[in-house]
Amino acid sequence: MKGLFDTLINAFRVPDLRKKLLYTLFILAIYMVGGLIPSPAIDQRIFTDLVQNWGQIGGLMDIISAGNLYNATIFAMGITPYINSSIIMQLLTVAIPALERMQKEGETGRKKIQKIVRFVTIGLALLQASVFCYATRTAMTDALPQWMSAILIILTFTAGTAFIMWLGERINEKGIGNGISLIIFAGIATRLPSMAGQLFEYAKDVYGRVNTFAIDGFARIKNAVLGFLAGGGLFVVISLVSVAIIVFVVYVQNAERRVPVQYSKRVIGRKVYGGQNSYIPLKVNQSGVMPVIFTMSMIALPSTIVTMFFQTSTHPIVEALRNPAGHWWYYAVNFLLIIGFTFFYSAIQFNPIEISNNLQKNGGYIPGVRPGRPTSDFIARTAGRLNWADALFLSIVVLVPTILGKLTNLENVVFAGTSVLILTGVANDLVKQIESQMVTHHYKGFLD
Repeated sequence: MKGLFDTLINAFRVPDLRKKLLYTLFILAIYMVGGLIPSPAIDQRIFTDLVQNWGQIGGLMDIISAGNLYNATIFAMGITPYINSSIIMQLLTVAIPALERMQKEGETGRKKIQKIVRFVTIGLALLQASVFCYATRTAMTDALPQWMSAILIILTFTAGTAFIMWLGERINEKGIGNGISLIIFAGIATRLPSMAGQLFEYAKDVYGRVNTFAIDGFARIKNAVLGFLAGGGLFVVISLVSVAIIVFVVYVQNAERRVPVQYSKRVIGRKVYGGQNSYIPLKVNQSGVMPVIFTMSMIALPSTIVTMFFQTSTHPIVEALRNPAGHWWYYAVNFLLIIGFTFFYSAIQFNPIEISNNLQKNGGYIPGVRPGRPTSDFIARTAGRLNWADALFLSIVVLVPTILGKLTNLENVVFAGTSVLILTGVANDLVKQIESQMVTHHYKGFLD
């Protein structure tokens, strides 16, 4: 965290970076102000009660949307449709050769893919807004006919998502970059005070419950001390666990396995090239937070369908799907899906054959490993071992807060692990991006 603030302070001393940072803060301020505008044709109190009954999926979407979902603002859906659109395009790029060729066309291909992502985002936003409108139809006001209110709500939610997407692209073009991630970062960061407040209120409640058992003066004093230790001790323990998780996440996200590489000497003309030692950095947390997002989407899908369309059913299966966190199979499925999606996402993002071919073309080789197929197999085996470490890391970060939230009845703690992964990941990327731009600026000044 200290490195983040030091980097930001140094960046503000550079005029160009200062303009980009101020522009980024201005766009984020617009996003926060837009979150204060209520959506028309909706009774906010009824809408909030309905969405809170969705369980974990509603809580997660509310955190990502900076609380706009529960408050029924124009940004209620947040940037979720864009995230889903980006994930779909990543998967289709691997499966469809035309999109894969388009991705290799450089900047031109990237713009074409981004244009497709925008259209898919609008389509998903319309679909999601329609589902929201149907599931919360009892929250519509009587000021307009129901069909007109439905159209107004769907268009408002869709326009809000499109506007957030536009804000993210403005940060990419004129700001510091990584706009969508910064918007998600801002949304989660704004929820931290409420999480801390909920934790403090829970500690006070524990203190009050212990202190109510007092009978005489001595017992009252004794129970007051015990209550203070119980409430304060719980607050301290959870705070220390939170700090430990943050440190652990940052350490693993920055960890890498360095595969040594030796480049052979080559004589071109009268000069000798190569002969130096280097390495291939293989990140431990190569998949980032994507396996967690995939897992939560898969697990939340049945719960969302049941909650939205089978609200009055009391069937045991429906009840189990409506509140899956109360069953042991929820944690087992969560663990297995995180492992599966970690290997799946690594397989579509990491290509050991391409790395091996690039090494061979540049005269590089891994000491003790023959070039060609043995090199790609060695890199694949090394990456596979790191995938196991990555999957266990993600499982610990996600499941420990989930179990802790279940034991303490703290709802927001359930998403603490995912929130920490997103916050630390975006913060690390922001620091690296700013540092790279500062290095470019210093090189430019040196050459001038």
